Amino acid sequence: MNSANKFMIKTLFHIAKQTAAKSVIIYIDPLDDLKYDGPIPRKLDLILVSKKKKWDFEGEHESTLGNRHKALITVPKINMTRMALVKLAITLAMSLDHIEAASTTVCAVGHSEVGVLDCIHVVDTSKEAEILTSKNFSKITENINSEVFQAVLNIAIEFADKGREGKPIGTIFVVGDEDNVMKLSRQMIINPFKGYDEEERNILSPSIKETVREFAAMDGAFIISGSGVILTAGRYLSAASDNTTLPRGLGSRHIAAAGITALTKAVAFVISESSGDMKIFKDGKILMDLEKAPQKR
Repeated sequence: MNSANKFMIKTLFHIAKQTAAKSVIIYIDPLDDLKYDGPIPRKLDLILVSKKKKWDFEGEHESTLGNRHKALITVPKINMTRMALVKLAITLAMSLDHIEAASTTVCAVGHSEVGVLDCIHVVDTSKEAEILTSKNFSKITENINSEVFQAVLNIAIEFADKGREGKPIGTIFVVGDEDNVMKLSRQMIINPFKGYDEEERNILSPSIKETVREFAAMDGAFIISGSGVILTAGRYLSAASDNTTLPRGLGSRHIAAAGITALTKAVAFVISESSGDMKIFKDGKILMDLEKAPQKR
């Protein structure tokens, strides 16, 4: 590990101590290795974030980050701003119960191409409106398997970034409280997932993503159970909400997502076809807004 990254990690731990943080998040892709010879606070939860699916931590010395980490969170391999990466890391860490609600976390991020951690961000999840726009985030996975939440979030972010055949995708994923969601919606087309085994249409199955990408071009929403089974696509969300707290200028998909989550315990992921931004709705409100990174020229 180069001297600049060692200094940033040392500073990260120092800030964590000064702010009474309970956890730290380090984006490890900019690091050439995880060897850190400085002290790692024992009472601090160390969460590593990477776009790589696998890291080999076997044989790591006790002083290394790989040996001491509490969790490794994998994020999609897409171009993200530093703030978007922090938002995503915090969201996934909270959904997986790696971060406590109303606690402070200190994040260190940077660009992997440069090979340097260059940004430290202190996040108080009870106050940071730029990260989470609602204080009800701790309840987000009460009816949803945490792995399902992570899978749907990753798919939504990837679709928002890459689209389908180079064209933007605009769609909705409604997850959890499926019985009530189905009662408050109606089918617009023949259900393309009807008749298949639950294992074949589970969002956790690696082979399902391209099928979902194809059907995302249709109007309507995907309805997914809390355990990850895709019940249907092309569903019209008929639930209405009189929520006046939503920002102006949001389209019909966002209004529909606010309506269905206001009347059920579901969570909705909405991809904007025009901007490529992705929003998460819960209890009729926007929990998180992840803006699409500018395209590289």
